[in-house]
Amino acid sequence: MPFNTKSRLLITGATGSFGKAFIGHLLQRFPQIARVVVFSRDELKQWELQQLYPEDRYPQLRFFLGDIRDQSRLSRALERIDTVVHAAALKQVPAAEYNPFEFIRTNVIGAQNLIEACLDSDVQRVVALSTDKAAAPVNLYGATKLCSDKLFIAANNFVGTRSLRFSVVRYGNVMGSRGSVIPFFLNRAASGVLPITDPRMTRFNISLDDGVAMVMWALEQARGGELLVPRIPSYRISDVAEAIGPNCSKPITGIRPGEKIHEEMITASDSFSTVDLGRYFAILPTSGSSAPGPYCDATGATPVAEGFAYDSVSNPDFLSVDQIRTLIRDHVDPAFQPV
Repeated sequence: MPFNTKSRLLITGATGSFGKAFIGHLLQRFPQIARVVVFSRDELKQWELQQLYPEDRYPQLRFFLGDIRDQSRLSRALERIDTVVHAAALKQVPAAEYNPFEFIRTNVIGAQNLIEACLDSDVQRVVALSTDKAAAPVNLYGATKLCSDKLFIAANNFVGTRSLRFSVVRYGNVMGSRGSVIPFFLNRAASGVLPITDPRMTRFNISLDDGVAMVMWALEQARGGELLVPRIPSYRISDVAEAIGPNCSKPITGIRPGEKIHEEMITASDSFSTVDLGRYFAILPTSGSSAPGPYCDATGATPVAEGFAYDSVSNPDFLSVDQIRTLIRDHVDPAFQPV
């Protein structure tokens, strides 16, 4: 069991889609947890979350305004914390192309600020969230998240005798998350027009519940140094449009700056240090106790074949139009009906 009556956890970016789902799961499964610190910079979103979790019913919840760009504020927030889930990031691809250094300040420098603050505290476990766009990135957002991933994995080299481990989870589009394609299409369907960037485009898909479950697994099972990737299905953007608006027109608008036709989570170059854990893959450092050989000996994982790659177009698991509709009802809008 990853949490008990003495556990104290901090979530950065806790008022986002993932953070809210994670908090709900955590409080339901581990109501005895001692403290859960909501760390984010938006006071309105914190206030809205406080309305869902009033202090008289959830005394273990603490709301801490701050920005991961501010290392001293992070250090204060991490006092007496033993577990950190890092979900704070700027993530809109077009905004990153126009405002690159703002993304670097949050996604890269902010990540290093958190690492430094954890190394100077009593934190024992850190799991950072990544994205499929960090694999072979073609846009600034993906590049910043790749850099962040490298920082968290390399941080294991500096823990010394501390009981501290850093790991990363990387997954695809979260169904129903803010700014993603499904809410966009649901909002646009009433207009009768669903713009499609490219009919060939594919994406990985994961529900918020599965994303939360993966982070919980990493908190309990990760040894430190892993970059974990789940086995999840893909969908075609054109099938999402058909699932939501079969009677809508679907003009082709062209891909946006920094966008890929297909996403990757494991490249062929990663195959030499990637192992199969069953539900998940793990991309590992090439040396040390978390290198593939020692890691497989300790966990029972098996190395993938040389040249193995995991991308959204060659993925053997694709969602059908009917499956997409079912998932929308299950995870986004129970009352959903195609337009």
